[in-house]
Amino acid sequence: MTVSHTKASTARRRLLQLLALSAGSWGLGAPVALAQPAAASSQASEPLQQLRIGYQKAAANLVIAKQSGWLEKRFPQTKIAWIEFPAGPQLLEALAVGSLEFGLTGDSPPVFAQAAGKDLVYVGAEPPKPESSAVLVLKDSPLKTLADLKGRKVALQKGSSAHYLLVRAVERAGLQWGDIQPVYLTPADARAAFERGSVDAWAIWDPFYAATELAIQPRALTTGRGLSGNSSFYLASRALAERHPAVIAALFEELTRADRLVQQDRPAAIRLIADFSGLDAGIVSLFLQRRPPSPVGPIQPATVADQQRVADAFHKLGLIPKPVEIARIVWRPDNGRIAAAKP
Repeated sequence: MTVSHTKASTARRRLLQLLALSAGSWGLGAPVALAQPAAASSQASEPLQQLRIGYQKAAANLVIAKQSGWLEKRFPQTKIAWIEFPAGPQLLEALAVGSLEFGLTGDSPPVFAQAAGKDLVYVGAEPPKPESSAVLVLKDSPLKTLADLKGRKVALQKGSSAHYLLVRAVERAGLQWGDIQPVYLTPADARAAFERGSVDAWAIWDPFYAATELAIQPRALTTGRGLSGNSSFYLASRALAERHPAVIAALFEELTRADRLVQQDRPAAIRLIADFSGLDAGIVSLFLQRRPPSPVGPIQPATVADQQRVADAFHKLGLIPKPVEIARIVWRPDNGRIAAAKP
């Protein structure tokens, strides 16, 4: 047996073990059915020269892995770079133009990216965390219910997970999207506008939600509970998914290791995240409390279906230019194949 074939077989065994682990950890059914095995690519055994990882402050697993240096120890021959982004849309733009190989976003950014024809693939996910995002108003605001958003200005990052939360909140209120005035701002600019009263409400996610909650005690008209799962997705360049499936398997293992630290040694996790982000330990503690156990694994069929509902909702409202089929860019962990050919 050749060295190349041995490495490809080892990578496949790792992936299958991880599939079983992730399905059990999430309490889900059988993992995504594997396609018929493809011949191992000659590129599969090539060493990975560089791995550029995009992340945000809320990406607890990635931040802990970064602060712990686990990937650098695991891949000593690979140049690993960590690049922080304020939100998912900016991160995926960098991924699409070749400035990243791997990154984490919420549910909405990949939908907008796919609709815009960006070349990227879903490779993994964390379980939903619906309590980690909210539609906020100031504590003395006259707005009491979601229906009170009619005619009001609502700040949000366009194409972010908060965008879908707001879409669902408007629908729940019996309103039309045109009944509100969306104001598209980055989280930092949105908070400033929110605090000075330039907008009436703000759709936002942790840790920005937690930081604002502790600083000024806003009221939440709703969280994502019953509206949006607020799932987190790991996306990769097509080259990484197709040529280096063993690297993705290793990433999943180290990110799940980080999640175990969050669950088993919360003070240590808080210190690592606070030291990196500059956030107060109380803020980190609050947003971790709202975050369920989050092992990382390949995307399950139910998650694909949930994500398709996100895409369909945006298309129905004309917020993306064309319908998208999520399953077409979902990576299937059988030697790095993609679920379906690129359109």
